[in-house]
Amino acid sequence: MQSLVRACRQEQWPAEVVAVVANRADAAGLAWAREQGIATACVPHREFGTRAEFDAALAEQLEAFEPDYVLLAGFMRVLTPEFVSRFEGRLINIHPSLLPAFPGLHTHAQALAVGVQTHGCTVHYVTPVLDDGPILAQGVVPVLANDNADSLAARVLEVEHVVYPRAVRWLVEGRVQRQGQVVRVQGVAQRLCSHPDLGGRPDPNAAEVASGDASLVGAVPAETSGVVNKAQV
Repeated sequence: MQSLVRACRQEQWPAEVVAVVANRADAAGLAWAREQGIATACVPHREFGTRAEFDAALAEQLEAFEPDYVLLAGFMRVLTPEFVSRFEGRLINIHPSLLPAFPGLHTHAQALAVGVQTHGCTVHYVTPVLDDGPILAQGVVPVLANDNADSLAARVLEVEHVVYPRAVRWLVEGRVQRQGQVVRVQGVAQRLCSHPDLGGRPDPNAAEVASGDASLVGAVPAETSGVVNKAQV
């Protein structure tokens, strides 16, 4: 979440982070957001009898900020189809694996268990099917011989902090086109970020600024924290 906020401000995206939303009042991201002058809100899931009731309340809170996009950051709860449909085409997530490999939980342990040599993360549209939406971008890291789940997770996190802001910036700049399961980004031939240990080179498109008006507004709920982006007009 913090990497999204910082990138938005430092790179001067044509967008504004308008709120951070969490389902836990003690979420560290809420305190950090308030220090940055960003509005915050909390929708405690334990106050609701069913997942559907919580999702409905969360959706109402998010829509109060009038977001164009909802950017999930660490949200570990499975969203109901009704919630996903309400934000269809506007709900973005980052998952700690190279989808379609290793959906669900414990992705780093899954990767180590089958001996893959590369692992990573995926920024994707959220659909009612878990971890199955169209892919916006991916980040790749090597799996080293002495890795455990924690060391591999730390390496993946490094590229998450690069690839998620990059993908959201493409959305902000109105460069993303989606046709079914296929995503294309204007001016970007390869939507892949490689960890330095793989010899990855910086994306020459990363610093591009698209001409024209921005088309993105985003919102992000998360298990620990969330972000809401609002496009400037």
